[in-house]
Amino acid sequence: MKTLITEFMSLDGVVQAPGAANEDTDGGFRYGGWSVQYFDPVVMGGIFDELASQSDALLQGRRTYQNSAAAWPGRSGDPFADWINRVQKYVVSNTLTDQDITWHPTTIIRGNDLVKTVADLRAQPGGYIYVYGSAMMVQTLLAADLVDELLLTIEPVVLGGGKTIFPRDGTLIPFELVSSDRASTGALVCRYVRAR
Repeated sequence: MKTLITEFMSLDGVVQAPGAANEDTDGGFRYGGWSVQYFDPVVMGGIFDELASQSDALLQGRRTYQNSAAAWPGRSGDPFADWINRVQKYVVSNTLTDQDITWHPTTIIRGNDLVKTVADLRAQPGGYIYVYGSAMMVQTLLAADLVDELLLTIEPVVLGGGKTIFPRDGTLIPFELVSSDRASTGALVCRYVRAR
């Protein structure tokens, strides 16, 4: 399997709370929902549907998982909604218990087990391990060199601060741009493959 990171990102690299006002206000972040106006269902929706159809697992941090578990189970009838509700889900959390899980199928991964679990999944046959949101978790995966592809939807806005997926440890991690699509909203959907 391969790890695919998908993120909505501002020009200054912020990925925090793209979808809703109260999604993640950590650090006083006040621009929640900033990405919604840039969504292009034809360009972005088509790319996300295609990649989801090639994915055999969904991996998320606790907050992203809980937001998704509140939003997706009631949806159906489109390729992404149908995929996300049936796919094997993994949530990284040291606090959730099996009783907290209402969106199935879901397996809890403890924080200390993240790197080993993802390495083990990558050793199995299959498609993508699909990741979105979960900035801190993505930083850990990048630092451990467990990211195979990045799909970054870069949107024409500067947020001036907020969470990013990129580690700040000074490590060089080369990627190769393999495709770029322009959305009608001015966003760029850029797909990068890890250069090894």
